[in-house]
Amino acid sequence: MTGNREYKSDVFSMLMEDPVNALELYNAMNGSAYTDPGMVSMCRLDGGISLSIRNDAAFVLDMMLSIYEHQSTVCPNMPLRNFFYLANIWKKAVKNRELLSREHIKLPTPKFAVFYNGEEEQPEQYELKLSDAFERPLEDPELELKCTVYNINSGKNESLKSRCPFLREYMIFVDYVRGYLEEEKDSKDLERAINRAIDRCMEENVLKEFLTERRDEVVKVMTLDYTFERRLELTKRDATASGMANGLKQGLKQGLEQGLKQGLKQGRAAGEVQKLIQQTCKKYKKGFTVEETAEMLEEDTETIGRIYDAIKETGTDVIEEIYKKYLCGRS
Repeated sequence: MTGNREYKSDVFSMLMEDPVNALELYNAMNGSAYTDPGMVSMCRLDGGISLSIRNDAAFVLDMMLSIYEHQSTVCPNMPLRNFFYLANIWKKAVKNRELLSREHIKLPTPKFAVFYNGEEEQPEQYELKLSDAFERPLEDPELELKCTVYNINSGKNESLKSRCPFLREYMIFVDYVRGYLEEEKDSKDLERAINRAIDRCMEENVLKEFLTERRDEVVKVMTLDYTFERRLELTKRDATASGMANGLKQGLKQGLEQGLKQGLKQGRAAGEVQKLIQQTCKKYKKGFTVEETAEMLEEDTETIGRIYDAIKETGTDVIEEIYKKYLCGRS
């Protein structure tokens, strides 16, 4: 099944806009028992753009600054993203304060968490560090930011979900969407699958009030985002960034000119390769041979053969996985 890593993030963020849900998740994460949602102060970026839009949520409660991030794909860059969020929040918090004064400016204590519910197998819980990105590692880095990743898929962190009913119900909703999308994949009726999941949740009293009030918005958001084109765009962006980093390292080692020549020899741009993989997958599923596919797509049989091998080895139709295997087979 193809899909966009953003769609669940939006629904999660919509839920986290409610201070009641923010309070519930905070209590579940910290073992506290606060009952007044009025204690929750949602944080916003300059210009009034809420961090809870898209896949982020940040709020202050009892001088603790909770920055929660949701991901449905594995991303090692969450500490860096959180670093930028934190800098924006603190910058706003100390606005018009004299940083060079003798007064010691106090800040809410930050705590970072990532909630993962992608389909790639991951541990139940693990830690990411900003220092992991440093080109020159230090045993005791002067700057560090740690965030814990919680896998909230079925069978993972069930104790946390039992303490946070809305999080548990959110994952029930996600699983229903996945199931109905699988059933609807032949007809490509995405909106029908989403509405079926919503109807079932409402019948079972799962996120009933939220889905009743914001049904149209949920359907619209998921329909717009849960498309192959959007996923391909995100994958292409990641692949391009990775390619630039690898190209820079290679250029430093071998010289810019040699690196560019080698890059041209190795193949076409990441986006073009992924588009070719998408087209090849369709032919593969229809049972065309390597030679037939190569002729129809006007490509050489060697390239199509490598893509066929990558499809068989991964056993999936997820483009980025096939692309990674294709690159490995090409090196």
